Amino acid sequence: MSRKKKIIRKTTETDVSVEINFDGEGAGDISTTIPFLDHMLNLFAKHGFIDLNVKGKGDTDVDYHHLVEDIGICLGEAVKGALGDKQGVSRYGTAFVPMDETLCHVCIDISGRPYLVFRADFGGKKIRDFDPILLEEFFKAFSDHGGITLHINVIYGKNPHHIAEAIFKAFARALKDAVRIDDRIKGVLSTKGSI
Repeated sequence: MSRKKKIIRKTTETDVSVEINFDGEGAGDISTTIPFLDHMLNLFAKHGFIDLNVKGKGDTDVDYHHLVEDIGICLGEAVKGALGDKQGVSRYGTAFVPMDETLCHVCIDISGRPYLVFRADFGGKKIRDFDPILLEEFFKAFSDHGGITLHINVIYGKNPHHIAEAIFKAFARALKDAVRIDDRIKGVLSTKGSI
């Protein structure tokens, strides 16, 4: 079964295309016009062994908010679509990732119930011209549109770049585990029979 999905979203504010392949090798082809976000999404692809193609542009002359959020929306919808009926999917994933002085923990449940816990303190600092508080908006959009429970906890850290990088690497590794097919699972991993 192919676990691929492409999502296109065009609004008056943004034009976004996201294509995902869960059974890839970690190849990223990312161009969002936001260099820092490109860097984070490339990390996500590489560490999640997910082939990811993201193209995005928008009203970044106003702010990065709309484009960052809409890419999160499309990534969530692509993940949901690529998983189909979730047959045999492991469902849960967790990862601890260190990045120098930073340690991040991410837990995922492909539950069908969107919920985000995001605990990260960037100290009010920007990363070049990117405001990392937008990452919470990105992950909220991803969770809502992917139907995923997502807990992101930065246990400690000082450098905002390291914090963001640890988040995306831990997110990638947790998602990789959650979408893994386990032949022992008959149907979906739920006593209710659906997720």
